[in-house]
Amino acid sequence: MGEARQGGRPLVFEVGAPGLRVGVLSERLDVPVVEPAEAFGPAARAEPPMLPHATEGQLARHYARLAAVNFGVDTGFYPLGSCTMKHNPRVSEDAARLPGFAAVHPYQPASTVQGALGLMHALQGVLAEVSGLPGVTLQPSAGAHGELTALLVFRAAHGQRGDATSRRCVLVPDTAHGTNPASVAMAGWEVRQVPTDGRGNIDLGELRSALGPHVAAVMLTNPNTLGLFEERILEVTASAHRAGAFVYCDGANLNAILGKARPGDMGFDALHVNLHKTFATPHGGGGPGSGPVCVSAELAPYLPAPVVAEVEGGGYGLVEPERTIGRVRSFLGNFGVAVRAYAYALALGSEGLEEVAEQAVLSANYLKERLKVAYDLPYDRTCMHEFVLSGRRQRRRAGIRALDIAKRLLDFGFHPPTVYFPLVVEEALMIEPTETEDPDTLDAFAEAMLRIAREAEEEPEVLRSAPHATPVRRLDEVRAARRPDLRWRRVRARGGG
Repeated sequence: MGEARQGGRPLVFEVGAPGLRVGVLSERLDVPVVEPAEAFGPAARAEPPMLPHATEGQLARHYARLAAVNFGVDTGFYPLGSCTMKHNPRVSEDAARLPGFAAVHPYQPASTVQGALGLMHALQGVLAEVSGLPGVTLQPSAGAHGELTALLVFRAAHGQRGDATSRRCVLVPDTAHGTNPASVAMAGWEVRQVPTDGRGNIDLGELRSALGPHVAAVMLTNPNTLGLFEERILEVTASAHRAGAFVYCDGANLNAILGKARPGDMGFDALHVNLHKTFATPHGGGGPGSGPVCVSAELAPYLPAPVVAEVEGGGYGLVEPERTIGRVRSFLGNFGVAVRAYAYALALGSEGLEEVAEQAVLSANYLKERLKVAYDLPYDRTCMHEFVLSGRRQRRRAGIRALDIAKRLLDFGFHPPTVYFPLVVEEALMIEPTETEDPDTLDAFAEAMLRIAREAEEEPEVLRSAPHATPVRRLDEVRAARRPDLRWRRVRARGGG
């Protein structure tokens, strides 16, 4: 951030002064002091690194101040549509920190980590059960990585069928997550877009017209990014299969159907599971991601190697699938995330997992009904875990954009929803309450949104200049995205010293 202080707070480099002791309880060195020039020769750096010089107390206060202005699911309602921001139960954190899990080393012989392998095998079983797809790999590091992994599996299977070269494109709906076409391109295929019909489903007629011997796969999110369940999903998957294409389910919204419906039963051939969205592990910057992939029995032989399996004689081992596409990640994936996800599944049980979906859908429909009187609702159907409003009315009457509404929400202590996505909705506001939000919180959010709608009519300037109560006001987001200033420079922070 250079010398631009955030909200008037000093950067860590501006706390303290050279020569201050960082720790008050640091111990004396019990190893010989090494002269870098002698140890590294010409590779030794000429100048010492510019590290902050602050006392332990100064550092503690510095990071406590930063934590106080940080916003997350532990500090407030986070209705970020398309990204299920879930409360992370502390019991899962406790499980992940058990020494037997936290201290395990990836190079340990399988015979010494039977407990860890057993947990992974059990988690594979849970994911196979909820997805209806028996083959599971835990290797992918995130949802998008899972997409790419599944597409590579599709490619290998097409190769076995002998039509890999003739199938050159993948169909995706115009409501798809942005990672879908990106994954298709990375897998070496062309992307072809299919429009959405008037009820928010993928247009089945357009899809059938686009299918043919040149199509390798169809990628679909169900429930989709409009928060709607694909009403003719069985016809969609059957049409794709008749054309010889595989069907991929973007599992980002699995939270809405957990324990209620299984993608495998809908005809999907593969699915990725965002453990952080569905099984309550840390999300985004809160921790490493994990995007296990579940596939049909036909595709299981192509999964990345190795997978955890029961071995002859008892216990668990690492097995290489017969026609594996090879390894897609080091070791076996983000093991700590797997522990958290399994603990979450065990704590809830099958009935609890089903209740997750029920509560998520109930909360979303409650908010939808409260807010549709003040905002346009382009697809007025029973929604799943999320719904998409339009700020079209506010824009036409007062020139208020979805971004203005989102910024004003910050003043009421709420994280704003996703805006301008999906692209098929003008001035889109995608709202997703999680199943763990209480009625009072949902009502407070609804009241804030309704007040903002009134302000758009009566005093729109309040919205255009929002936020007013945050540590920093409205930023130049284009400049922040294109010219991020993330590196502290000595010359700027210390007057050219």
